[in-house]
Amino acid sequence: MKHTKTCHAKTRDTPNGSIVIEGPLSPQELKQYHFHEQLTAFRPASKQFEAILSIADFPEGRLVIARTEDTIIGYVTYLHPDPMERWSKFNMEDLMELGAVEVIPAYRGAKVASELLKISMRDDYMENYIIISTEYYWHWDLDGTRLSVWDYRKVMEKMMAAGGLLPAPTDDPEIISHPANCLMVRIGRNVPEESVKQFDRLRFLQREQYRHMREGL
Repeated sequence: MKHTKTCHAKTRDTPNGSIVIEGPLSPQELKQYHFHEQLTAFRPASKQFEAILSIADFPEGRLVIARTEDTIIGYVTYLHPDPMERWSKFNMEDLMELGAVEVIPAYRGAKVASELLKISMRDDYMENYIIISTEYYWHWDLDGTRLSVWDYRKVMEKMMAAGGLLPAPTDDPEIISHPANCLMVRIGRNVPEESVKQFDRLRFLQREQYRHMREGL
């Protein structure tokens, strides 16, 4: 499958000034900007910048950023699921994972994350993919936002809906380990029915494995 990337951009006014939301960008384009030191949700900022540069360098990897004139203040990443994860079991070329979305504290509440997702989906080629996001409450910034688990989930669902991702059932053990966890899914309009059926089997992998076990008896 050939992975095509068409860059889109939008200027947005925020209480802290105008920002640009654009992407997907190449590693060379990303290196033009400073990576804000408060982008530390996953690892120290310098290490996280190295990580997103490597994601942008993958054929299917997509990096959409929010920036001031010269500083990245938010981003969202898309990549094939990690080979060690359940979601890579069938090696689906048309399955992508929203791996991370992060915005520095000063710009939270200005719907920057929602705009990052909207810009991501402006690329018509995204219609060729099933996009997933696995949401676990233990990754959420409950202390920083002072929101309850359920209020945070409502905010997260609203943000994801801006990119067309909606909750979908699954029997994944980690997701069903807590009722606030969820799988978010967007199925592109060009995804073939065969891939949708394969993804349905992937969502209910334990049921699929149980069926095969019964058939083998």
